Amino acid sequence: MDNLKKLFQSFRCAFRGLKYVLKNEQNFQLEILIGIFIVILMLILDIRDWQKVALFLVIFAVLAVELINTILERVVDILKPRVHPYAQLIKDVMAAAVLIASIGAVVIGTIIFYPYIKDLFLQGL
Repeated sequence: MDNLKKLFQSFRCAFRGLKYVLKNEQNFQLEILIGIFIVILMLILDIRDWQKVALFLVIFAVLAVELINTILERVVDILKPRVHPYAQLIKDVMAAAVLIASIGAVVIGTIIFYPYIKDLFLQGL
């Protein structure tokens, strides 16, 4: 029974963290909206299952990297009174990690969606 309580407590903590980033982190909010748009596009274009899996993987990877970025930013902010020259560098490198993950997601999304969108426009002509 104690294990079940611990499990539910873990979920409560996780949802509290998710609520925080949804409310306070603009980049996370934007990435969620883009993810929702991509899921809607997946349904409209009826893409293959393996393509859906690839898109879900990159969506969740970008969101996870953004969460890690937020965590490290908060840790660096805690240490701010004793600012080390690496403090800003840590934030910049984490932002770069999110950027790289996002660029990768855009490339994968473009590769997957391009043929479907091209066919839509060719059918319309």
